[in-house]
Amino acid sequence: MDKGKALIAKLKDVGREAGMLGLHGLVVVLSAGIAWSLPNIARQFLTFWSRVEHEQVLLLAMEVCVALCLIAVSSYLWQAFQDRRQAVMARGAGLISFFSSHNPVADRAIRRLKQEQSLGRTVLAIGVTGHGTVIDDKAEIHALLETCLEAKLILLNPFSEEAVRRAQSLSHLDVTPARLRDELVETISLIKRLRAAGKVIRLKLYSDRPHVRMIILGDYLWLQHYHTGLDVRWMPEYVFQHKVDHHGLYTLFYQYFTKRWENQDIPEYDFQTNELVYRTRNGSELRREPFGLDQAESHEERDLAAAEPYL
Repeated sequence: MDKGKALIAKLKDVGREAGMLGLHGLVVVLSAGIAWSLPNIARQFLTFWSRVEHEQVLLLAMEVCVALCLIAVSSYLWQAFQDRRQAVMARGAGLISFFSSHNPVADRAIRRLKQEQSLGRTVLAIGVTGHGTVIDDKAEIHALLETCLEAKLILLNPFSEEAVRRAQSLSHLDVTPARLRDELVETISLIKRLRAAGKVIRLKLYSDRPHVRMIILGDYLWLQHYHTGLDVRWMPEYVFQHKVDHHGLYTLFYQYFTKRWENQDIPEYDFQTNELVYRTRNGSELRREPFGLDQAESHEERDLAAAEPYL
């Protein structure tokens, strides 16, 4: 498997070098062709000008065409200048990619970059239930949790009032508070299997309004925002990169995650006892509260049992 990947990478490098050589050769051929044809072009232009220099209508038409071309070129150069200014500002903020909507090509590029960054690193993520990023076979974090060194997840408490508001704000009829609880049950079940295999994964559950879905892997950060009434999967996705001078927004969002993780009002889920554990900043335990996930799991088991005759 590794040899095959190495061969593919080597072939890509050879193809890239061949493409650069071909481009350089094409530029040389075009330059030689233009230089060879310049005398002929000059003679043709002088002949054409001697014929039309006394044609007033044709001259006026040529002036209008030249003016339109100058307007188009100047507008293009001004727009290019503006785009370059915005690109410089975006790079200064650490923004390296922007995806207005997902497509198969962008999804593959995003998934490949995340897998490269997750190897031997710590995965930091904030979301709602984690179902769309963890459970699905094409999920963003599913493969990352298998290759990462450690994972810290902050998800929405499905029993909170904000979870009910979030479900009610969406136009999908199948998105209900019960659906959010079932999705969190599946996410926790997967995390338990990974923890049993030796992975270090911690989970905290917040109860306030969800604002962003964020994944931090090494020097890269993926960000989407939760909009009222809209599915986050169709929201724009921004990719930020860590800058050495700390001028980019990567540092801001990283600090946001750290503040959320260290918030004493956000309890940690105990996978052994199914309880929410509140801790102080130094890690000492303050109190425990039952989470009530067993009831949701029992509901899920009854639904599966009732559906078995129809499967």
